[in-house]
Amino acid sequence: MTTCFVIQGFGKKTDYTDGRVLDLDASYAIIKEAVEAAGLQSIRADEIQHSTVIDVPMYEMLLQADVVIADLSTYNVNAAYELGVRYALRPRTTIVVAEEGFKNPFDVGHIAIRRYKHLGEDIGAKEAVRFKNDLKTAIMEILASNRADSPVYTFLPQLAPPQMASAQAAAPAPAPAGAALPQARGGLFTVAVACPPGLDTDQAAAATPEALATPKAMLDEALAKINPPAGEASDFAGARALLQKVSELRPNDPFVTQQLVVATYKSKQPDAQSALIEARGIMEKSLDPVSTNDPETLGLWGAIHKRLWELQSRPADLNAAVDGYERGFSLRRDWYNGINYAFLLDLRAVEWLKAGNKDDAIADSVLARRVRSEVGRLALAPAADKDADPKKRFWAVATLWEAALGRGDAAETARWGAEVEALAVPQWMQDTRLDQGRKLVELQKTFAALSAV
Repeated sequence: MTTCFVIQGFGKKTDYTDGRVLDLDASYAIIKEAVEAAGLQSIRADEIQHSTVIDVPMYEMLLQADVVIADLSTYNVNAAYELGVRYALRPRTTIVVAEEGFKNPFDVGHIAIRRYKHLGEDIGAKEAVRFKNDLKTAIMEILASNRADSPVYTFLPQLAPPQMASAQAAAPAPAPAGAALPQARGGLFTVAVACPPGLDTDQAAAATPEALATPKAMLDEALAKINPPAGEASDFAGARALLQKVSELRPNDPFVTQQLVVATYKSKQPDAQSALIEARGIMEKSLDPVSTNDPETLGLWGAIHKRLWELQSRPADLNAAVDGYERGFSLRRDWYNGINYAFLLDLRAVEWLKAGNKDDAIADSVLARRVRSEVGRLALAPAADKDADPKKRFWAVATLWEAALGRGDAAETARWGAEVEALAVPQWMQDTRLDQGRKLVELQKTFAALSAV
């Protein structure tokens, strides 16, 4: 079958030129639909089944794929590198796409880039249809044309494309990803395995099902363990084990690392404090929390130190938590970071009063109220989207509930409380909301009592 290899990042990525977060999996879903509508098989790197390093099948696909689509959105260095390799290997059948906010660097200014538009993290339905049809047409046209689209072969027309060595060319072609093999037995069960690029049948039959699982399949399973259907308990320890394996295969993917951080500290294994310290170490090693402008990373940094403060009452942890949430809120007016920033301002205000510093206490308390007012405005739109996934909508509605609670607005607290309770989400999400609400009420009572002294 004619194949199309899609060069693209995975999951949610931040465009560091403007701070926007794009869900590249949503982009890929539309690209895949367009590819399949044009009669091709769509393959992204995380869909390649392999039990060796990904480099071999990746380079094979860059050379052998009938069509390559490269998505340069968020200025992904890996995608740009792989596009360059493809241009060097093949004179034609390469398509470049990017989200409309992508600004062409000088060296790609003369390359045709097909644009699509994200609305927030996702792509709107109307835009998805337009982009799908445009891309399908482009694929069919490029397959029918004999025109070079590689700038390498355009500007060096005498250059001949490389050929595989004759011994390799005579070797049997590897079975495509997903090709069925005879049943492989392991332990007490029998499973059908697939022959990944670069493995012969005997090697694939000897490989374990776990080794042949794609990073995307393991990531999806891990996310399902973190956020199971309503009424089922989350399995953070199981998710953590899976995410550690995915992280080894995708060590430079911040989304995977962020999910590993969440699963690690929420697993509370071997104990809550050790899990938090391990999660902090993962962030320090891979996510650069001190200088990042990724609001998701900053929110996690704040969450970890907030919990460390609750366990140890160390001022350094409280200040680190405040700093993380404050930067996450200030950079992109991120309401999730904002509501936690307000909570910690109230917490720090109480600590100021205990230390006899009334002026700083009042300053933090006033700022907390102002932040909640702004957060209430920012979260209204996502909370009003009743067609959104309940797990996505939950945090926006919970934020409006907590903002109203912190402002002392009883009517709004009751309104948003009823809405958030009705959402079908994992129980840990509701428990987290209610726990923070109880703590907020106690903090404000304590603040009022200490202020009156």
